Amino acid sequence: MELTEAVRAFRPWNEQEARDREELLRRLESGEALLTRENAAAHLTASAWVVNPRRDRVLMAWHNLYGSWAWLGGHADGDPDLAAVALREVREESGAERVRLLSPDIFSLEILTVDGHEKRGVYVSSHLHLNVTYLVEADDDQPLRCKPDENSRVGWFPPEDAVAASTEPWFRERIYKKLNAKLAALSGR
Repeated sequence: MELTEAVRAFRPWNEQEARDREELLRRLESGEALLTRENAAAHLTASAWVVNPRRDRVLMAWHNLYGSWAWLGGHADGDPDLAAVALREVREESGAERVRLLSPDIFSLEILTVDGHEKRGVYVSSHLHLNVTYLVEADDDQPLRCKPDENSRVGWFPPEDAVAASTEPWFRERIYKKLNAKLAALSGR
């Protein structure tokens, strides 16, 4: 399914998702170039909420830039298949090879603010990540490794501990708690 159609088909969980869905659709339908970082103001990213088969652990990485435990994901960098981007980023950032989408449908979406920062010696202005999140499953018995240019640790957490491990209040309250609530509803808990 094409991205604009997938966003149209997405049913928001809460007001944040509803408002962010409206804005994402507006930008997609405007013809704005969003697939690459050449759009310095806003560009597409894909994230994964990675759970084990029992759904009692979440995979997180210590994100060097933000100094926090965080979900896995990254920039579209020209690839319109954001589900494939999410899977690729999980493999690259965690070393986990046995990963799979639990559904091809969007699990969550959010527009994320990124403060200005320096990356590889170059200043990157504040901008927006127009983010699409997928629910991904990975076996929690496989070896993990960090990606030193992005993270310095990778590990599994019980879902509530994954929220608590983040040092970013907005992500804890607005994103990770929401993802866990959606996971619990999906799992019938």
